Amino acid sequence: MDKQNNRLVLVTGAIGGLGTAMCKELHKAGFHVIANYRNKEKAEAWKEKMKSENFDIDLYEADVTDFDSVGNMVKKIEAEIGPIDTLVNNAGITRDGRLSKMSKDDWDAVISSNLTSVFNCTRHVINGMIERKFGRIINISSVNGQRGQFGQANYSAAKAGMHGFTKTLAMEVAKYGITVNTISPGYIATDMVMAVPEKVREQIVSQIPVGRLGGTHEVAHLVTFLASDWTNFITGANYSINGGQHVY
Repeated sequence: MDKQNNRLVLVTGAIGGLGTAMCKELHKAGFHVIANYRNKEKAEAWKEKMKSENFDIDLYEADVTDFDSVGNMVKKIEAEIGPIDTLVNNAGITRDGRLSKMSKDDWDAVISSNLTSVFNCTRHVINGMIERKFGRIINISSVNGQRGQFGQANYSAAKAGMHGFTKTLAMEVAKYGITVNTISPGYIATDMVMAVPEKVREQIVSQIPVGRLGGTHEVAHLVTFLASDWTNFITGANYSINGGQHVY
């Protein structure tokens, strides 16, 4: 794939397992990568680790659930570095539990972190992309937003909501050279998944036709592809990357 001429890409939720892999692959492809974070201590340790691996990635703080916090971050990035060409909406959390026992706080936290954050971040970059007549919006959803998952009414609703957001925004901004797409990973070998008991992990893998968990690098390659100049005619799409666990 051609180098992307230092084009600016902002990745939210960047210091987790998937976010880290995305930042690395985008950096290797020639993008100028900006990593969004909330926890300063963790972020600074992460940046040092990235430096030790020869990845020069800028860090910018914002609470993606807070509209004004995101706005201030975007203004700061634009003033200090330049306009954001690509946005990867990757931030998210889980607060699992049956709906009959789910608290309002757990519902609100997941909807806010996984779906409202997509609005907050996209809203603050979309007009600049329209003015420049170029942009890439990449939303990281989940297989559980396609099929549902026991105990995840909040998470599945938020991740399914991303699909509607993606399709509608794609139609609104297509004429401006902006593409908007969703990626729906299945079970990926992140630290969080690898931390579950081995028997539970084996049960998960037994349901995946390819017989293994996905790699963070595999999702990161797909993100990098959708961020590239090769995808001008791909918009409003959802890319499933789940090893055949959910096909339709």
